[in-house]
Amino acid sequence: MLESGSDRKGQSQGMVDAGRLPERSLWCSLSRRHCIFFILVLGAVLFVYNTNIQDMMQDLKPTEWWSLNVFQNQRQNVMYPIPASRNTKKTNASVAQQTTQNRTENMTSVNMTQPTSETMSQQKTELPPPPPVPYKSPGPYLVEYPYKYSFLMNEPQRCEQENPFVVLVVPVAPHNRAHRDVIRSTWGAESLVQGKVVKLFFLLGLHAGVGAQKVHEQVLQESREHHDLIQSNFLDCYKNLTIKTMVMLEWLDAYCSSATYAMKIDSDMFLNVPNLVKMLLNAPKKNYMTGLVARGAAVLRDRRSKWCLPVEVYAPPQYPRYALGLGYVLSLDLPKKLVEASRHVKAVYIEDVYLGLCMQYLGIPPTDPPDGRYFHVFPAQYSRCTFSKLIATTTRPDTDQVKIWKDFKRPGPYC
Repeated sequence: MLESGSDRKGQSQGMVDAGRLPERSLWCSLSRRHCIFFILVLGAVLFVYNTNIQDMMQDLKPTEWWSLNVFQNQRQNVMYPIPASRNTKKTNASVAQQTTQNRTENMTSVNMTQPTSETMSQQKTELPPPPPVPYKSPGPYLVEYPYKYSFLMNEPQRCEQENPFVVLVVPVAPHNRAHRDVIRSTWGAESLVQGKVVKLFFLLGLHAGVGAQKVHEQVLQESREHHDLIQSNFLDCYKNLTIKTMVMLEWLDAYCSSATYAMKIDSDMFLNVPNLVKMLLNAPKKNYMTGLVARGAAVLRDRRSKWCLPVEVYAPPQYPRYALGLGYVLSLDLPKKLVEASRHVKAVYIEDVYLGLCMQYLGIPPTDPPDGRYFHVFPAQYSRCTFSKLIATTTRPDTDQVKIWKDFKRPGPYC
């Protein structure tokens, strides 16, 4: 241990007083040149050592920093959270404002000192949490999935209690109750068809715009009235449709796997539920997905397009076969398989294309429906005869779906 200047001075004075110090000490007998040389050499050694240590720390990758810190923590018997990979599920927040903070990996600074036994127990309980690393977006063409999203609103027992043959899941924005009420009063009201139970659920994310708290309170009240809302803690926006779809699959696997089939259908669609059930009575019960199946669809490279995927995100010029997102049906063994496949397939923001990529990974191509007229991507002109032969069609924004439904369900022949 180095002595302080006052300690050294006191010690020398005591030796002089005791008569034990020679008139010319050994230290002072050295030449001044030797003293200066010794000091310079010592300083140079310390400077090089310190510089090498700092350079080594700066060159460490984040994982190496973490490994070194874990080693230090093991020595100190102090537990820290381990930062999760972007390809694994992580803990999430329950409100939109916390989403960004909770999507960060926690990283601690390296502690190069060894605590004494007296302070180790104190560190275990009083050590502050490590500062969060700023969230880094996966980019404009990708979404953050896999990720541990949670359900803020759920109906976990309905499938188990009611044992549906087919479950209808409608993704819709939280504030858009008007669409939900229209569906509830039209095709969503058909709960028993040809002796088969049909159940309807709406899937919501979080509203983060103006009046978010008011929208949340309205959604809570709506849930108390109808018990058909499933809400998760992702931001409800167009880019997050892939997240919405994967959360739907997670929910089906966790809470509705006893059903035989599920159909994802957009809120602006007309659905002929009897024709859907009729088709599914003769459909495979495993590895089955159908709808309006696209083949050989070209990948759009124009960055001005709403559906662009650049080469650096997806290199092939064409997509694999996939069912268009307006409405597709799947057997209930597929949700678990698709969620697992998502851990190996980069999550692009075009949700129906992404499911096609996951199906390709599984080696399960979507199947064409038995009749090519069942699914319409362009709005079919309404007539009782036309609508009696299809399963699903898009509708125009000004369509009065309630009026159409009442006409469609009135007694008499369709054609």
